[in-house]
Amino acid sequence: MENEVSKIFGIRAVIEAINAGKTISKVYLQKDLSGHLFSELNTLIKKNNIATSHVPIEKLNRLSKNSNHQGVAAQISPIEFADLDTLITATLEKSKAPLFLLLDQISDVRNFGAIIRTAECTGVDGIVIQKQGNAPISADTVKTSAGAAFKIPICKVDHLKDAIFQFQAADIQLVAATEKTEQLIYDIDLSIPTAIVMGSEDRGINPSILKIVNHKAKLPLLGEIASLNVSVACGAFLYEATRQRLKNS
Repeated sequence: MENEVSKIFGIRAVIEAINAGKTISKVYLQKDLSGHLFSELNTLIKKNNIATSHVPIEKLNRLSKNSNHQGVAAQISPIEFADLDTLITATLEKSKAPLFLLLDQISDVRNFGAIIRTAECTGVDGIVIQKQGNAPISADTVKTSAGAAFKIPICKVDHLKDAIFQFQAADIQLVAATEKTEQLIYDIDLSIPTAIVMGSEDRGINPSILKIVNHKAKLPLLGEIASLNVSVACGAFLYEATRQRLKNS
């Protein structure tokens, strides 16, 4: 169950939270909402590029437990997000072989939390997510991460492709986890500066992203089921990177 403190309700309350500089993970808007205040809120949402979801009133009633939500609810992030440029620069100054993780629209908060936990355990230097389409960092996410969400830098970017170009400009290779390749993860050198890309639970990695990464890699699947849970697959990729790095240290 999500912490009630992490959600606020009402158009004016959400406007004030945005103006106060609160980190908003997502705003839930009732379908067909209109009016002057809503227009003001919508302008702020677009200006700050905040993720939104248009939902039926029943969803808002459940979120607010039928309190006066006025057709609007917002999820306040329990963490402060890091700046990607600053993170890359600082990490390269202290590490010869940084390891980053990019998540292409992971939608399940528990998968997200489990991935954050594994990333922290494997020494990942930072996680990058997209503002739109990714699960919010909620109390559930923090709980599933066992508190790792407070220990590892997480960056939010407008477009994941732009982040990829930033990593490549810094000579950090991009390795995409995808079944659309014959190359196994074990055949790629992960001991050098690397950013691993994991895709969403249902669609995998966006084809436009697959076109610009340096390597595509997969895990061997020897059973009849054709795919792994994304958090499990992510763990396998990160621990292969860990194995190679320990071997070369």
